[in-house]
Amino acid sequence: MKFSIERAVLVKAVSQAQSVVERRNTIPILANVLIEATPEGVSFRATDLDTEVVDRASAQVERPGATTVSAVMLNEIARKLPDGALVAITSDEAAGRLNVQAGRSSFSLATLPREDFPVMASSEYSANFSAPAGVLRRLFDKSKFAISTEETRYYLNGVYMHVAQAEDGTTLRCVATDGHRLARIDAPLPEGAAEMPGIIVPRKTVAELRKLLDDDETDIAVSVSETKVRFATPTITLTSKVIDGTFPDYSRVIPANNTRKLEVDAADFARAVDRVATVSSERSRAVKLALDNDRLVLSVNAPDAGAAEEELIVAYADDQLEIGFNAKYLQEIASQVDRDNAVFLFNGSGDAALIREGSDLSAVYVVMPMRV
Repeated sequence: MKFSIERAVLVKAVSQAQSVVERRNTIPILANVLIEATPEGVSFRATDLDTEVVDRASAQVERPGATTVSAVMLNEIARKLPDGALVAITSDEAAGRLNVQAGRSSFSLATLPREDFPVMASSEYSANFSAPAGVLRRLFDKSKFAISTEETRYYLNGVYMHVAQAEDGTTLRCVATDGHRLARIDAPLPEGAAEMPGIIVPRKTVAELRKLLDDDETDIAVSVSETKVRFATPTITLTSKVIDGTFPDYSRVIPANNTRKLEVDAADFARAVDRVATVSSERSRAVKLALDNDRLVLSVNAPDAGAAEEELIVAYADDQLEIGFNAKYLQEIASQVDRDNAVFLFNGSGDAALIREGSDLSAVYVVMPMRV
């Protein structure tokens, strides 16, 4: 195998591949990236057995072939090469080495045979559709903060993507919750997605997927089966197993009868929460919200550290209310709000609050209160 590739192209392809690789694994081949050179170009493939990414890059291929080499090592070398360098990569199968040369720098890396590299079995996908990158980015970016990190409730360790009925028709919906907060985000249902089974996309896959979604002009091809999901652009294909579990009936925890309405500037609110939470000794300490006639007082009282209070002018015309929330949860939800105004709907001091982005019903958040 012998090919030449631009340094910037190599960095992009290998960094995408090496991020899938598990740093601590007991199977040496899983630390490697499979490089396959064909007359059409070069592909870089990496897997941790649950997720697989294939990045196709343009290169001048003199001799087709394939080998595997340490993904982290190749990524480090590519990053440290000078900008604009043309990188010549040659494999010496007899010696079990991959030679990397750019300018006056040359490296000889140990390889493992390509036959040992596990390739994820292809799946029969029951639904195939495409969606703009910007739509998928919104669905996952706005929901992923609520993914649970508690391994015992593994079925909450991802984003539940499914077809749902909303007030204005059928939608593609992403939901995440950790039992303390919940995010439910809707988007118009793409053509061909109606038969899609509901799947739980794992946290790691959501993080890897984000790298495919930066270009709003790109359409992402999505394929879904009961056990796998695949996201593909013209150059990158990300395939992942889905979490084998049943996502709970989240609709039961979304309050339907909260009538006390608070409207507040989302950015001002997030900054105020951040300021008063400064004196709390740990981030989980509650911030108290005291509401009365167009006035919101946020306060934290930490006996071992001090106290803080801040007042905001808001739109509120209901009964007086005092309620406490985890400061971090409030900030995370407020930071998701794209509109100027965040709308909070409360019931009582012991009930979950519902948060919306202005009059937009396609993004709904729920947060459980804390005792103050």
